[in-house]
Amino acid sequence: MKTLIIGLGSIGRRHFRNLIALGEKDIILLRSHHTTLPDDELAGFPAATDLTEALRKHKPDAVIVANPTALHLDVAIPAAKAGCSILMEKPVSNSTDRIDDLESALRRGGGQLLVGFQFRFHPTLQKAAQLLKEDAIGKPLSFHVQWGEYLPDWHPWEDFRQSYAARPDLGGGVILTLTHALDYIRMLLGEADSLWAFSSSLNLGLEVEDAAEIGLKMASGAIGSIHIDYNQRPPSHRWEIISSDGTMKWDNADGKLDVYQAASRSWVTYEPPAGFERNVMFIEEMKHFIAVVQKKESPVCALEDGKRALQMALAAHQSAESQKLVCLTR
Repeated sequence: MKTLIIGLGSIGRRHFRNLIALGEKDIILLRSHHTTLPDDELAGFPAATDLTEALRKHKPDAVIVANPTALHLDVAIPAAKAGCSILMEKPVSNSTDRIDDLESALRRGGGQLLVGFQFRFHPTLQKAAQLLKEDAIGKPLSFHVQWGEYLPDWHPWEDFRQSYAARPDLGGGVILTLTHALDYIRMLLGEADSLWAFSSSLNLGLEVEDAAEIGLKMASGAIGSIHIDYNQRPPSHRWEIISSDGTMKWDNADGKLDVYQAASRSWVTYEPPAGFERNVMFIEEMKHFIAVVQKKESPVCALEDGKRALQMALAAHQSAESQKLVCLTR
């Protein structure tokens, strides 16, 4: 498999290393030379500075889109037209403009697109989705997601104010950057019907929001909220779902899923496999992407999923600005 990587910040480097770990070494790098990371590990791999030329000359089978959010479609649409399959980092864009163009390009080119929501590959989140599908704790009624991480600690080697997550021109802000929760709540509970949101920027002096509270009503009738912020120390990422016949709790800190079944009045704990750590999700994601490129599997998180998460994020922005409820089903 010949792979072109576009964007060589921390996530692009992670995908680069994981490809090599999986035995994939036919890799081309599209360089903008804006990365704040050292270039030592990239030595010896062919590099290009022009996307059109890279697609024409190297004819990659796969393209990894890991540049800033606002620039995703600039590179994804030409790659799709060239027939490449694409691993696109989340969110798919900072606007729904040109998403239709990307869909058309994929149809014409024949490639497939996987959105990089790596929590889709977390073993206990997958277990939670399975149990909910099996009605193990009855009908979900309400939920809460809590996710806070201190932005200056994310990339200590660079000025956090210049990172994509902090810049409006690059598609930053906590709602778009931590959009994972919007995706996995759909994976767990189905489509959302409507939402409201509050957002603020009180702590880090950013031009984008550093905290948001998003209320959701799901199509199933379940109600809940998602809290995300760039401020919390120590970091916290966990959720709880309350159902008619029990409760589920999940914590990213240890990866454990705790399930209470009212009938037996007891808790059951599901733990990740021995040796599980954060990069395992990315490795499993990359294995799946390789199978997608080889047409052995269909994307578990396709462009339509990425589009739905983006629509929810943009609706949260709209609600926070208008101070009104936003319907997602019209």
